[in-house]
Amino acid sequence: MCGRLFLMMLYISAFTFGGGYAMIPVIEKEMCEKHKWLKGEEILDIFAISESTPGPIAINSATFVGYRVAGVIGAACATFGVVLPSFVIISVISLVLKEFSQYQGVQYAFMGIRAGVLALVIKAFISMYKKCPKGLFSYIIIGSAFVVSTFIDIMGINVSVIYIIVACALIGLIHSVIQRKRGKDV
Repeated sequence: MCGRLFLMMLYISAFTFGGGYAMIPVIEKEMCEKHKWLKGEEILDIFAISESTPGPIAINSATFVGYRVAGVIGAACATFGVVLPSFVIISVISLVLKEFSQYQGVQYAFMGIRAGVLALVIKAFISMYKKCPKGLFSYIIIGSAFVVSTFIDIMGINVSVIYIIVACALIGLIHSVIQRKRGKDV
């Protein structure tokens, strides 16, 4: 099992450009649809935890997925598998990037990669949106977080988005406690 986890994460990391967010739909497809190692709800929770914990989402996701599938050794194998291609590629690119970055073809390739990454991030957003609970409260939180993070960015204020995530989590927790006291499902 650990060998399969390592190879799958190696494959996903090697052939998915754009980092962790671009990997989300690929990890979900491999884990939930192809191998059926995890359920859709589990993978959504894993991505939420991965986003909330310190570190890159790709590494956090691989670690959590590996742990869920095969315990501590699975977490180590999956993490090593997701890190190895990036380490090798960045090591090689750092040696030659300065030489090739001036070429128009290389610049066009990077533009194309950015467009592909954007498409993968949007797909991940849509996939996660479909699985999240929806309601007026959720839409207010989503909208508020978007407006605040955009406002902070436009104003050039140097505030970490972690504060927005923590605030949303606290607001969600308070809302859940109030709803449960009223006897309503959350």
